[in-house]
Amino acid sequence: QVQLVESGGGLVQPGGSLKLSCAASGSIAGIGAMGWYRQAPGKQRDLVAIITSDGTQTYADSVKGRFTISRDNARNTVYLQMNSLKPEDTAVYYCNAGIKTKLYGPLSLYWGQGTQVTVSS
Repeated sequence: QVQLVESGGGLVQPGGSLKLSCAASGSIAGIGAMGWYRQAPGKQRDLVAIITSDGTQTYADSVKGRFTISRDNARNTVYLQMNSLKPEDTAVYYCNAGIKTKLYGPLSLYWGQGTQVTVSS
């Protein structure tokens, strides 16, 4: 069984910073792309950033230049450094990852439980 556990959310003032972490654990034979999504109240879940297994990064236009995604393959962990936060960044942030539980098996998509980020003065 595989679990993704996020941490690092909280309340921050506009212009502040937060760093989210998401650690994968369980029966893991390999991890492909890892990503962060967010969902504000009453809205759909949207992509924030993705990082592939070779480190290629993709960002939503709304966070380019402010957020940075990174990963530590030895720790099966993905991070999201969020700077210059705005009230419109307020949302529940979810991580996901393509994970295979057998060496020659397929990748399956797993999601974390989400962590709340609130940007408010």
